[in-house]
Amino acid sequence: MLTPLEHAPLAPHCTLRIGGPARFLIEVADEATVSEAVEWAVGRGLEVRVLGGGSNLVIADEGVDGLVLKIVLRGVSTREVPGAVEVTAAAGEPWDPLVRRTVERGWAGLECLSGIPGLVGATPIQNVGAYGQEVSDTLVAVRALDRERRRVVTLGPAECGFGYRDSLFKSGAPGRYVVLAVTYRLVPGGTPDVRYADIARDLESRGLARPSLAEVRETVLTIRRSKSMVLEAGDPNVRSCGSFFLNPIVDAAALTAIDARAAGLSMPRWPQPDGRVKLSAAWLIERAGFTRGQAEGPVGLSTRHTLAIVCHDGARARDVVAFARHVRARVEERFGVRLHPEPIFWGSPGLDG
Repeated sequence: MLTPLEHAPLAPHCTLRIGGPARFLIEVADEATVSEAVEWAVGRGLEVRVLGGGSNLVIADEGVDGLVLKIVLRGVSTREVPGAVEVTAAAGEPWDPLVRRTVERGWAGLECLSGIPGLVGATPIQNVGAYGQEVSDTLVAVRALDRERRRVVTLGPAECGFGYRDSLFKSGAPGRYVVLAVTYRLVPGGTPDVRYADIARDLESRGLARPSLAEVRETVLTIRRSKSMVLEAGDPNVRSCGSFFLNPIVDAAALTAIDARAAGLSMPRWPQPDGRVKLSAAWLIERAGFTRGQAEGPVGLSTRHTLAIVCHDGARARDVVAFARHVRARVEERFGVRLHPEPIFWGSPGLDG
C-alpha cells in the first residue's frame, strides 16, 4: 500500500536548494509502483510531478499542490548489436557515473556529456547536450509510462520530437509520459567526438592529437569545473541549475537586426543545419552590462560563468525569477533578443508570469 509523505520539503531535492513543500511525495523504485502512484493521484484529482536529480528545476516558494514522484529506479544492462553496443539504464541512475562507465569500457558516444548533473531519466526530456554532443545522437529508445493510454510504451527517436534542449516530453506533450528507462547505442572502440573549439584547444595544448575517450572526458570535466558546472561541495557557485538561459537560435532577418545593434562588436555565432544561427547567451548577457559574480540580494550570477544564476543564503524562488527577468530585459533592450530559460518551473509563474 502506498504511503506518500505529506507536506514534504522539496528544497533538499534540487540543486538551487529553494522552494516550498510537496503536498505529497513518494519515492518510486520500480515500474509497478510508478503506475500505482499515478493511479493513486488520479483517483484523488491530484496533479503529478516527476522529480529526478533536481538540477534543472525552480520550485515555487509556495511548493507543489499535488503528488511528486521521486524517481529512484536503478539498473543498467547492455547488449551487443552489429557494430555497436546498446546500454539501457533505468531513469533513476545517476548520469555521470553512467558516462564514466561507458568511457572506461571504450564505448564512444557520451564522452562529451561528462560531468552533467542529474539522472538518466532527464536526458531525453531536455535532450541533454554539451560540447558538440546531444543525447539524441545516440538514443534509440525511451521506455515510459504513457499516462494518457495508461500503459508502458517504448518510443523511438523519431517519436521523441527532439530539438535544441527540447523534446516531446518537455514541450510536445508535457506531463503525459513518465520516463522509466533509456537506451543508448554506442560504438565500441570508437573515436571520441571532438567538435567543440574549447575541447580541441585544450587537447592540442596537451599535445593530444589523437585523444582517447578518457582524455576527452578528462578535458570536458576540467573545462566544466573551471566554470563551476560540476556539482562539488565547497564551490560557492554550487547552488545553481547550470545554464539558466538557452543559447538563442535566430533566422537571417533577426540576425541582421541583432548585428546592427552589436555594431563594432565581434559576436560569436554558429550556423545551424536549418539555415538559422545560434548565438551565445553568455556573450549577450555580458555585453548587456552584467559581470560574473554580480548579485541582487541573495541571488546573482556565478563568479565563473554568466549563464548560471546562483542562490546564496536567504534566497527564494521569487528572487531567482526577479533576477532572471532583469537579466532577460537588459539583453532584450540592448540587442532585441529575448532569452528563454532552460530550467523547468514548478508552481511558479516563470519569467513570463
